[in-house]
Amino acid sequence: GVVMDLMIHDLDVILHFVGAHVTRVDAVGVGILSEHEDIANARLTFANGCVCNLTASRISEEVMRKIRIFLKDTYISLDYVKQEAFIYQKKGGSITKTEIPIEKEEPLKKELESFVDCVRDDKRPLVSGEEGKEALKVALQISETIWKASKRNT
Repeated sequence: GVVMDLMIHDLDVILHFVGAHVTRVDAVGVGILSEHEDIANARLTFANGCVCNLTASRISEEVMRKIRIFLKDTYISLDYVKQEAFIYQKKGGSITKTEIPIEKEEPLKKELESFVDCVRDDKRPLVSGEEGKEALKVALQISETIWKASKRNT
């Protein structure tokens, strides 16, 4: 489904940013083009109070890849399509906006180059096996929550 195909990459980024364990998963999804979910929405609550909403879709007319992370007095916005990221923070009585520098590149090309470098030069991958395992664990929780909800509704 779309959770394992697309959303899992977003989960890896979110887990890196938040730096806390997921304490609650709420998720919905529906299969339109396939027997698995083609659109999914998940709301993750973390031990540190952070809440994150994610949507992944194969059926949207508009190409959109965004992550929004909400913390106390902070909001982080990541746009994969525009390759832009911003942190909005409440400081005193106002909100400051800080751009997170992003090297604009073709992501798949960068991923493949990194893989080749790791194999050739025995480098540590950008995402470790443990980090990948944690993202997979959360993706499986999301998929299971969607599956259980779909069984209740049939």
